[in-house]
Amino acid sequence: MYNQIASNKRKTWLLMAIFLTVIVLLGWVFGRAYNFGYGGIIMALILAILLNLFSYFKGDKVALAMAKAQPIQKSDNPYVYRLVENLCLTAGLPVPKIYLINDPNINAFACGRRPELASLAITTGATSKLENEELEGVIAHELSHIKNYDIRLMTVVIICVGVITLMADFFLRAQFIFGRKSDKDSGNLGAILMIVGLILAILSPVFASLIQLAVSRKREYLADASGVLLTRYPEGLARALEKIKNTNQPLQAANHATAHLYIANPFEGAGKKVAGLFATHPPIEDRIKKLRLM
Repeated sequence: MYNQIASNKRKTWLLMAIFLTVIVLLGWVFGRAYNFGYGGIIMALILAILLNLFSYFKGDKVALAMAKAQPIQKSDNPYVYRLVENLCLTAGLPVPKIYLINDPNINAFACGRRPELASLAITTGATSKLENEELEGVIAHELSHIKNYDIRLMTVVIICVGVITLMADFFLRAQFIFGRKSDKDSGNLGAILMIVGLILAILSPVFASLIQLAVSRKREYLADASGVLLTRYPEGLARALEKIKNTNQPLQAANHATAHLYIANPFEGAGKKVAGLFATHPPIEDRIKKLRLM
C-alpha cells in the first residue's frame, strides 16, 4: 500500500513538472518569435485563471446537478451514513455532505475544493448491489480523493491545460494578424523558432489533454491504495470493481465534463474496456490486480 502511494505521488509530480516545462517552452518561443515581450503570455494566464475560477468555486455544485444527486440525512439512510461516518473517523476527515444518485449502476464520486466543503455522491445501485465490505471500499476510495486533495489538483491541471490552449491559440492568431519578426531582426533562428512555435501551437493542446488524463489515472491508483489504507481490506474494493466491470452499463446522467470524478468510467458498459492514452480511468483489470497484490 505504501509503495503504491509513494509511486503514484512521484508520477503525479513528474507529470506536473512536464506541464510547467511545456508552458515555459511556449513562453520562451513566443518571446523570441514576436516583439510583444511577455504581455500576451500574461494576458493568456489571466484569462485562463479567470475562466477556471468558476469551476474551482462552483464546480462541485455543477457536478452534483449534472449527476442529478439528491442530498440525504442520517435518518434517510442510516446504513450508508454510518459507513461514511466510521471511515471519516478513521481518516481524520469531517463528514462530507452525502448524496444519492437514483441509478441502478454501481458508481460514486467525491467533489469539493477542500475536506470541510466536500460532498460524496453514491448511486442507489452501489448501496443495493454491494456487500458491506465492498461498499466500504468504494466509500474509502472516494474519501481518499478528498483527503489527497485530488479535486484541487485536477483544478490546477485544468488551469494548466487552459493556459497552454490559450497560449497556443494566441500564437496562431498572432502569426496571421501581426506576422513575425523580420528576418533582419531574427535571421535563421527566428525562422526556426517560428516553425517550432507553429508545431508547438498545434500539438501542445493535445499533449496537455493527454497529461491531464494521465494525472487523472494516477490519482485513481493513488485513491485505491489510500482507500485500502483506511479499510485494511483490499479485497473489498477489488470485489466492488469486479462487479462494476461485469454488470455496469453507462450511467443515465453521465457527462464527459465530470467523467473523471467517478470511481469508474460512467460511459463504460458491461464487457467493454476503455484503456489507453485517452481514457479517464486506468483499466479495471489492472486496478484489481494491483489491489490483490497489496
